[in-house]
Amino acid sequence: MRRNPPEKVSQDKVIFSVEEIEALLAPPEMPKPAFEPAYIEVKNREGETHTLVIREAKKEEAPLLIDFMKKFVDVDHDFYDIVGARVLAELLGWYRNRLKDPYVLVGLIDGELVGFANGRLMNEDINISLHTMAFKRGFRIGAIMYYAKAQYAFEVLGNEEWWATYESYNGFKRWGIGMAQPSYPWPEYQHELGGARVYYITKDYWDSVVKNYLLDYIGSDLKRPVPEDLLKANETLSVPEKIEV
Repeated sequence: MRRNPPEKVSQDKVIFSVEEIEALLAPPEMPKPAFEPAYIEVKNREGETHTLVIREAKKEEAPLLIDFMKKFVDVDHDFYDIVGARVLAELLGWYRNRLKDPYVLVGLIDGELVGFANGRLMNEDINISLHTMAFKRGFRIGAIMYYAKAQYAFEVLGNEEWWATYESYNGFKRWGIGMAQPSYPWPEYQHELGGARVYYITKDYWDSVVKNYLLDYIGSDLKRPVPEDLLKANETLSVPEKIEV
């Protein structure tokens, strides 16, 4: 919109530096403790044991994760396309500083990406669960990654509520129904992933029911601290050449 100034001015152009604009466009950040790396022994369907390390993703790993996630956008079953597109946008929002208070966790076996989980803080009380993905079958990696970020929300960040929604039938069956998550009335409450219903967990419900449900499912708790040699073996992230869907 153009409009004549209401009085004389000394200069007819006001120029901003991009550094000044960036301060307004980037979301404000809440101070939050880091996710402490963890590990757990997992077995595949053949009974082989591997060590899964979960740590925070590093910003310099974002381009590799973004390129990998592009592969899912063209998979037209089990909602991989919409999940892939949304995770791709979330990774870009994290990388370009256009997502408020995100956290990004990666699950690695010998440095190879096998699991992914992310979310963000709406405020000090509410944690928005965004997505959880497993890239290797038979290890229960999805459940472990879901547990890791929920544990981070309630036991490290001190959040009071966990808000989730579901694109896929499998995710809704395992987590929404499996954990008997209640929902807020719709449309008064809407999840940011497409305005769908908000399914939630409270801190009390986590402590009394959900944590034990997940631990029973995955078999054991996460271990900390991660031994130095194990951390070093998973310091450099690589992505699978082929995706498993």
